[in-house]
Amino acid sequence: MYKNQIKNSTNKIKTFWNIIKTETNRKNKPLTNKYQNSPDKFNKYFLSIADKITNDVRDKNRESCKTLKSPTHYLAKLFHKPFPNIQCHNMSTKEIEKIIKSLNLKKSYGYDEISTEILKISAPFISSPLTYICNRSILYGIFPTQLKYSIIKPIYKKGDRENTANYRPISLLTAFSKVFEKIIYNRLIQHIETNNILRDEQFGFRTFSSTEKASYKLVDGILNALNNRMVVGGIFCDLQKAFDCVNHNILLTKLKYYGITETTHKLIKSYLKDRYQRVILQNNSPDSRSKWGKITHGVPQGSILGPLLFLLYINDLPQITHENSKVILYADDTSIIITSPNPSNYENIVNKIFENINRWFNSNLLSLTLEKTHYMQFRNKNSSPIDLNIGHENKKITKTSSIKFLD
Repeated sequence: MYKNQIKNSTNKIKTFWNIIKTETNRKNKPLTNKYQNSPDKFNKYFLSIADKITNDVRDKNRESCKTLKSPTHYLAKLFHKPFPNIQCHNMSTKEIEKIIKSLNLKKSYGYDEISTEILKISAPFISSPLTYICNRSILYGIFPTQLKYSIIKPIYKKGDRENTANYRPISLLTAFSKVFEKIIYNRLIQHIETNNILRDEQFGFRTFSSTEKASYKLVDGILNALNNRMVVGGIFCDLQKAFDCVNHNILLTKLKYYGITETTHKLIKSYLKDRYQRVILQNNSPDSRSKWGKITHGVPQGSILGPLLFLLYINDLPQITHENSKVILYADDTSIIITSPNPSNYENIVNKIFENINRWFNSNLLSLTLEKTHYMQFRNKNSSPIDLNIGHENKKITKTSSIKFLD
């Protein structure tokens, strides 16, 4: 039965995981009575997370009285001159039809109640007027307002069901939004790949890249260091809601440096600005819907364009490290492998690199969860462990003997 379900499914991965959830009794359970009629409480919480984190970072920056580098300072060190301006050409009806065809077939929908299934069926009739609208959007640099609304469904993770922090927001965007985003994405990725903008240290959300390649780079760096009889360890960083905390002004400044200027810059600014979300609970009754709330930070969850914008936001992070270190970036997972031929100054090197990492995060209004950020030493059976104290602002990170990479 399950074999036939997977074979006949249009989304085999989703079907596969639904079968696993059924067999392990992990199907999503309904919300508790306390939350059945509190969609506004959920929406307020989800919208406030990024505000709280970024405000805490700003407060720490003021309290430390340290002069932080501007976000473009690291870009200037990484790339000696700005990139050429992007060339954003018009699109054809054929391209629109190809984009619609490439979308995953889903019956779920955003606030407009139009699924990608309906969009695919309607493609022959709407592709021509949709092409006209998209080209006007590109020409004037305006992302359609009605495509900037998202529906949020809270999904329980673990822990106390009465705690809103134990729910994960799942975002449902309109199908038409994904078409517009794919158009912008195609033009951005062509510019990025032509000018070799993304660093080799970035492995997430990239064609011909994978977790396997990221893992290989990590293991290869460790084994090479051990073979050369060097001290080697790794800092594995945990960021708080990194995608949700992307600062729009910093991102737009970086985009200009990468040559994403003029009308295309205006279009992305319009895409990020004045976005709204509402929470709808599982019973979907009229009183289970929250009011619309304005989103002021981050890249849209569940979007096509959001991951690429995040990669550009963190692209200059590898610049802050030391000559004895290698950075591996996979989406918001940041891992740094640190080596030294001299054990006596190894602790100073590790702490210096960790200080630089924190400075970069602070400058970009991102925050490490120090309790979930760990250091691990790698050694063979003949080498001895080194007792290190690694910390930031009087807080130490924990040392561990095992860790899940890209968990």
